[in-house]
Amino acid sequence: MSSFSPVELGRRVGSGLLSFPVTHFAGDLSFDEDAYRASIARLGAYDVGGLFAAGGTGEFFSLTPVEVERVTAAAVASAPEETPILAPAGYGTRTACEFAAAAERAGADGILLFPPYLTEASQEGLAAHVEAVCRATSLGVIVYGRANAVYCADTLARVAEACPNLIGYKDGIGDIEAMTRIHTRLGDRLTYIGGLPTAETFALPYLELGVTTYSSAIFNFAPEFALSFYDAVRERRREDVARMLDGFVLPYTQIRNRRPGYAVSIVKAGMTAVGHPAGPVRPPLTDLTGDELAELTALVERLPGLSA
Repeated sequence: MSSFSPVELGRRVGSGLLSFPVTHFAGDLSFDEDAYRASIARLGAYDVGGLFAAGGTGEFFSLTPVEVERVTAAAVASAPEETPILAPAGYGTRTACEFAAAAERAGADGILLFPPYLTEASQEGLAAHVEAVCRATSLGVIVYGRANAVYCADTLARVAEACPNLIGYKDGIGDIEAMTRIHTRLGDRLTYIGGLPTAETFALPYLELGVTTYSSAIFNFAPEFALSFYDAVRERRREDVARMLDGFVLPYTQIRNRRPGYAVSIVKAGMTAVGHPAGPVRPPLTDLTGDELAELTALVERLPGLSA
């Protein structure tokens, strides 16, 4: 049972940096639970707002429902008690409700609701989808606006009124006008999370829109740098932010942009670069090439000099 009420979880999530730990795989692509548990314990030792088990960076889309529950349970068992663990839900509405039930069984503190699988949907359909998942669980729910799940301000306001356990909106779209409308309409009713790939790139301008936190994939392999960057953003130290963007984040994104799916693959490569390998990615993703891994490793080795 979660130690956080939905309201408490919303406040906690919005108070610090968030991250999506990678899911560790062995050479045969099976879940490497021991390595995953060790990684969660390592990351959980830092002061973060929450960790999202089996999320996008954790290859949710490549895991079976049984594996998702197992990964979530492993994260809950391995993280410090005061570190919230959020689990994924997604695909069709009934399947998403089953994922929500599994999250409760595994002891998760909250749920991130991914877009519905494949099909487009109207605002009315998206609202019904979110409401069904919220009613299927007592946990706090964060909706992820991305791809075919583009929520307008009116839709989020309607669902927020109907579902007290809707606690947050994670933006993976990057529409500044839409984000402004959402924050203006709902104010502090929701916690707002930056969710674009390599969210550090957008963190400072999004802060001005009321987005107080974001999910850092870089935190997996460079937690000190990720936390230093987050502090610089929250304190609006623009020169420090610019220096860290120029010195690491933007060169990192140049490698990330070379192939579709590298937003996940490069994080696992970063784990290898710092001596905490997490194994390969599962198809349909592909790993970085040897040359790209060497390039990333050289970039990562410069990180100590970038500490703020």
